[in-house]
Amino acid sequence: MSVAERLDAVRARIAAAGGAGVRVVAVTKGFGADAIEAAVAAGCPDVGENYAQELLAKVPAVRGPAPRVHFIGHLQTNKVKQLAPVVDVWQSVDRVAVVEALERHAAPGSEVLVQVNVSGAEQQGGCEPDEVPALVEAATLAGLHVAGLMAIGKSYSSYASSGPRPR
Repeated sequence: MSVAERLDAVRARIAAAGGAGVRVVAVTKGFGADAIEAAVAAGCPDVGENYAQELLAKVPAVRGPAPRVHFIGHLQTNKVKQLAPVVDVWQSVDRVAVVEALERHAAPGSEVLVQVNVSGAEQQGGCEPDEVPALVEAATLAGLHVAGLMAIGKSYSSYASSGPRPR
């Protein structure tokens, strides 16, 4: 299947589920700049990456229209300065230190999603649910645009011993 065919299939599933207004983000982790180009050409201008070095190498190689880049991985504060010129949406803001780094290096009004650990699993990133209000306030005061929350639920392996995978 081509990228366009896969995107059409995903959009059909979203529509069937009543997901009007859902934004699809094509995660191109492990693929080259050609995957970003294919996603944009197929009508999906939003792409996500979770490794800073991969993103920094890939985005300058994209030919054609520039994608709207989401950083979706664990965000190290020492990487923000390097990433700021290419990232449009920061999906993994999980602590005040990240907010402070974004305030120093990202464009004013940069879009962020506060990452919340809703699974309780220590290996997953995100702030605790009760820390959300303070983190949102810090981001807002720093001049960032908090567009919403990002959360990762339990992984499939967490369900393996407890019965069928939830749908």
